[in-house]
Amino acid sequence: MTPHIVVIEDDITTRRRLSTALRKQLYRVSEAENADVMEGILARDPADLLLVDIGLEGKDGLTITREQRSLSNVGIILLTSRDDQIDRIVGLEMGADDYVTKPFDYRELLARVKGLLVRVMENRSAQAAQEPRTRFGDWTLDTSRRRLDNRDGRVEPLTRAEYELLHALVKTPGVALSRDRLLDLIQQRRWASDSRTIDVLIGRLRKKIEADPSRPDWIITVYGEGYLFASES
Repeated sequence: MTPHIVVIEDDITTRRRLSTALRKQLYRVSEAENADVMEGILARDPADLLLVDIGLEGKDGLTITREQRSLSNVGIILLTSRDDQIDRIVGLEMGADDYVTKPFDYRELLARVKGLLVRVMENRSAQAAQEPRTRFGDWTLDTSRRRLDNRDGRVEPLTRAEYELLHALVKTPGVALSRDRLLDLIQQRRWASDSRTIDVLIGRLRKKIEADPSRPDWIITVYGEGYLFASES
């Protein structure tokens, strides 16, 4: 599959030049001027690599790096025009893989993109070997890319909490998990300790994966206990 790169840069001239250079290398490229647009793109089509301008208005590049690194192993290259080494060091500490200072040499940037994509794909292959994809019905949960695909190859967007909840359920098929236990498993989201949070998330997941959400085949309610993920058998 052709790697998908998202360029997050608020300067339209720089963004278009970057995108054009990457498309000439036959990459799939999406453009975003801010974090909100980027998040919409990623919900529809997860990226293999992000090129992120540190100095974005609103949610800046360092914040984007921290958030995206907590979600996946996507490659991240920071773009900065600043001379301050502190920003670069902080960016790398937050999980960026590399940085390039503006104005940059396009040949150098493309070489870094190519090298990072190789590492990203190798890491995903290693993770997939350790934890293979989980298939159920028409769906495949790809834990290396944190995404849910249907049989036709369409990606079903999942929020972080939806993904974590579905992952927790499919790892233990046939075992009823209480709402409190499921809350613990997604606790890094810092939800309030309200078990109705789980009910809401379960309802959203059923709408996405069940043929008839009112009569679920996969996420089963076990009255008095919690929820159970049905095994293939």
